[in-house]
Amino acid sequence: MRKGRIGAVAAIAVGVVFLGALPASAAPGEGSAYGAEAGVTLLGQASVQTGRLAPSDSTGTTDATAVGIAVPGILDSGTVGTSAVRDDAGVVAARASTEDLSVGVLGLLGTIRADAVTAQCQGTADGVTGSAQLAGLDLGNLGTVGADAAPNTVVPVRALGITVATITLNEQIKGADDTLTVNALHVKLLGGVLGSLGTGDVVVSSATCGLGAAPVPLASGAGLWAGLALLGVAAVPAGIRVARRRGVLSRTA
Repeated sequence: MRKGRIGAVAAIAVGVVFLGALPASAAPGEGSAYGAEAGVTLLGQASVQTGRLAPSDSTGTTDATAVGIAVPGILDSGTVGTSAVRDDAGVVAARASTEDLSVGVLGLLGTIRADAVTAQCQGTADGVTGSAQLAGLDLGNLGTVGADAAPNTVVPVRALGITVATITLNEQIKGADDTLTVNALHVKLLGGVLGSLGTGDVVVSSATCGLGAAPVPLASGAGLWAGLALLGVAAVPAGIRVARRRGVLSRTA
């Protein structure tokens, strides 16, 4: 009987080793989004730090809304909506939209206005993509811009021939960890130059996605049948030994 027990244990051990060698389900990346963030110090004024407004995250609050943003002289908007999710197929998606936008940090150089600015991204196992839409965008004295600006379109803002700020449209930033951040609108004030308006940044509608990862089944198709075959091969000799041992015991009895 001891040999029978050893054979059965060996069969189970082989099964455990085989199953343990199969690929486990890969965890997908994460996504996040927020409606706006301002961190600026205008010339002669106190610093303003809003933090991320209406944030969402695929691992926490997946949807967020705000009826509006009001930061006098800096940023005003209507409804803000964000979302960040990852589904059972391993796809990561994030989106941020801000309506009736008004950014006033450029002062007399012009107010930036837009009907709606939206950033979105999607991550799969093959990579991460993103885009931005800027409906009704008006850069004041700098003119109007089409809704589908090319990635990382930079508009310089000049005073007396000196660049005092930049406006980046459809800003796309690739991270070292293969994440992609899309900022629909990014205004950067350049300090330390003649005619400076101040320092800091205003970002409107931001979405970030990591690589997705489709779940890998524990065993299926050919892999499943190969595993069952290996278990069968390991178990049969043990069964034969047990049967033979029982036969000897029966004849002895």
